[in-house]
Amino acid sequence: MPFATASIIILATLASCFVSGIFGMAGGLVLMGALVAVVPVATAMVLHGTIMMTANGWRAWLLRDAIDWRVFGRYMIGTVLSIVILFWIVWRPDKTAIYLILSVVPVIVWLPRSWLDLDIQKPLQAEFSGLVVQAMNTLAGVAGPVLDVFFVRTDMTPNEVVATKSVTQMVSHLVKIGFWGLPVIGAAAGEPDVWPPAWLLALALPLSMFATSAGKRVLDGMADANFRAWVKWLVTAIGAVFFLRAASGFGWI
Repeated sequence: MPFATASIIILATLASCFVSGIFGMAGGLVLMGALVAVVPVATAMVLHGTIMMTANGWRAWLLRDAIDWRVFGRYMIGTVLSIVILFWIVWRPDKTAIYLILSVVPVIVWLPRSWLDLDIQKPLQAEFSGLVVQAMNTLAGVAGPVLDVFFVRTDMTPNEVVATKSVTQMVSHLVKIGFWGLPVIGAAAGEPDVWPPAWLLALALPLSMFATSAGKRVLDGMADANFRAWVKWLVTAIGAVFFLRAASGFGWI
């Protein structure tokens, strides 16, 4: 792997995990966009899943006292159903399709809450969230903004939101690694450079934990109102960039 590509991956890992450490989302969008730009889609999915699973797992551990385990258990029911459906699907999106999907995802945070009476603490909504979020995370690589919609109306604190989302996303990324892993293994057999070198993973994973811890310090000092406002504008800006990439790929601009 060229040094320039490895450097982009390392810098993207630091930036994305720092952002995710604060908001529990958005960082995954940043990292996926960067990875899809420099490596094949299947490789990007597995690498993204490995890094974000580590970051989410570490964030969940740091905030373990704030996790709502009842919500997580119900969420997993939907996740299991989604896994059963996903592994019957043959279609896997290309780079341009992924950029388009990623550009649409942030729009969800702007929908009037009266249109979507969603609350992950209500009956059946955690289960539905697990079904939808797992499917989108596996096919597009990221589903943070979709998951966030289910937490907006809850009475959880920012720490509880980030902690509970982190443990659910740790599982989602593990499933994504399994779904995309076979294409990467098959490609690596004829093209060894398709998978990043071991030293890159050895460096990226602890850096993801470091950046996550730094983000948590910012989260601890952030007011609830600022937390929700920053999430909305941040994912919108990221979505706009992805839409321009998709438009360019489709030849619209």
